[in-house]
Amino acid sequence: METTVLLVILAVLVIFVLVVLVKSIRIIPQARAGVVERLGKYLRTLNPGLNILIPFVDRLLPLLDLREQVVSFPPQQVITEDSLVVSIDTVVYFQVTDARAATYEIANYIHAVEQLTTTTLRNVVGGLNLEEALTSRDRINGQLRGVLDEATGRWGIRVSRVELKAIEPPLSIQDSMEKQMRAERERRATILTAEGTKQSQILTAEGRRQAAILAAEGDAKAAILRADGEAQAIQKVFDAIHKGNPDQKLLAYQYLQTLPKLAEGDSNKLWIIPSELGEALRGVGSALGDFLPDAKPDAAAAGTGTSTGAGTGTAVPAAAPADSPASLRVGSGDAVP
Repeated sequence: METTVLLVILAVLVIFVLVVLVKSIRIIPQARAGVVERLGKYLRTLNPGLNILIPFVDRLLPLLDLREQVVSFPPQQVITEDSLVVSIDTVVYFQVTDARAATYEIANYIHAVEQLTTTTLRNVVGGLNLEEALTSRDRINGQLRGVLDEATGRWGIRVSRVELKAIEPPLSIQDSMEKQMRAERERRATILTAEGTKQSQILTAEGRRQAAILAAEGDAKAAILRADGEAQAIQKVFDAIHKGNPDQKLLAYQYLQTLPKLAEGDSNKLWIIPSELGEALRGVGSALGDFLPDAKPDAAAAGTGTSTGAGTGTAVPAAAPADSPASLRVGSGDAVP
């Protein structure tokens, strides 16, 4: 009987020691913090690691998360300066920096941050019209962060960022905005099309002007080159003629060779014979007459023909062929050797 009582007492003592050990030893994880109260009064803040407490005297409060936390708040109805109701979703990034202040300075810091964000958002957006509220998110975020960080500093909380997830105006305003944006895009498209057409016409006209200028310059240079070539050709012919020292007879013969070229071409209906043709013929005839052999005296005395006569029956020496350059038909039945 006594043995049984001793065993029970020993078991109770073991259990009590185990409970004391469990109550005395506390292991705090990393990025966590615990507030210890002794007899209901704040004693200290436990850091990550192994910590020893006095059982039944010290009490460890729920651990606080020291990591940065993200809290998304439900949409809030906010009235803008131009009396339009918009729905705004906010996201707050905050971190507990002082576990003691977060425990004793505020009852529920997450709820406090939510309410402070709502009131601050209404104050900030209430001073802006709808267009400014839609286009000034960075400005609103900065103002919210400044107010929240200043107010939550004494709570042991640091607000790092405040973001607006969405700003939703009423449906009627959204339709009006879409129509306005559509009209603005159409106006810009019309302006861009007109600008493109204008630039295209300007560039086309400029290209035509440059092409006309270049064509005119090319024609002018070509005309100058042709004139220079003709002048050089004439000068060479002139120099060659003067170096050859031609007499009047050769010039008259060349003149006669040039006359048929005046009649070339299908459009020539009338051929005007120059007045100098007779003189040229007489010059050529006299020139060719110098090369004829002298006629026999008996032929001249008999009166059968003359060597230079212009009438009918004038004979051409057999030594000269009919198509040779020394023979030129002047009239019907007349031949000049």
